Amino acid sequence: MTAPDDIRHIVLDTDTGIDDALALLYLAGRPDAELSAITAVYGNTPVDSSLTNIARVLKVAGLEDTLVARGADRPIVGEPAIAHLVHGRDGLGDLWSDPIAPKNLSPLSAAELIVELGRSRPGYYDLLPVGPLTNIGLALELDPEILTLYRSVVIMGGSGPFPPLGVSQMVDANIQNDGEAARRVFAAPRNELVMVGVNVTAGTIVDEQQVEALARAGTEWGTFSAQVLGAYMDFYQHAWGRRVSSAHDGLAAALLVQPSWITGSRRGPVNIVTDGYSVRAHLLETHEGYPPSWPTEPAPDTLVVTEVDREGFLRDFIRVLSGR
Repeated sequence: MTAPDDIRHIVLDTDTGIDDALALLYLAGRPDAELSAITAVYGNTPVDSSLTNIARVLKVAGLEDTLVARGADRPIVGEPAIAHLVHGRDGLGDLWSDPIAPKNLSPLSAAELIVELGRSRPGYYDLLPVGPLTNIGLALELDPEILTLYRSVVIMGGSGPFPPLGVSQMVDANIQNDGEAARRVFAAPRNELVMVGVNVTAGTIVDEQQVEALARAGTEWGTFSAQVLGAYMDFYQHAWGRRVSSAHDGLAAALLVQPSWITGSRRGPVNIVTDGYSVRAHLLETHEGYPPSWPTEPAPDTLVVTEVDREGFLRDFIRVLSGR
């Protein structure tokens, strides 16, 4: 049995696409995690679809009374880029036609709720943003010290240190979608900020056999997980020639509740960098450990994850999502 002091009380900020939905369901099944509130943002899908998808997953999880808030529908600067090609028009692979709404929708905006919760119990909640950081950037407008009131902030986003020479990386949509919000977050004072970037999530792969195991589980959780992963693999098969997918947000959620799965990390300031096309969050170190060759912005240290226990995580991820 999990002791009360070992439970993480999580405020999940999500642009509820497929990997977000599975991260939400995974946390719902972990005895050491409590979903205290969920805030919606645009990104994988428009913000109203994100709310619908939160409601759908909470129904599967039996957590329909969880507090939910509507957040930003666009970045602080610019227009939203919605990932319809990856997650479908509705964000969950267009598998359902019945729109549903959260049963416990807050009258506060997502940014307001993030500030209210942090102020209400300093050091009690963990903040887990797994979408564009717009809601967090707006919360920092309301209270520039808000991240210091959270026990930790774990972000699915960023690209880790700069890669080795000649190696390119997957573009991280969460940072790409709102570079200004990301700049605010990485520059803000905080207790602990952990960056779980595509440098580790892209190689954390749910394969065909694991999806088949979910489908065979014969549970509502397993069936739901296998269905949405099937839609996700429809996209990813064109990247790798196989029907597999990366467990991006699920890995970030898991590392919040089980940081022992972090097997390698570096600590230092993170800046938002762009080549005029892609926007990335990078630890200010080259692969060899040297500083970059241009002037950088001052920022507090971030714990940047570089290696994880993929086998341990994936074994637990599939077990929990199977609903057994």
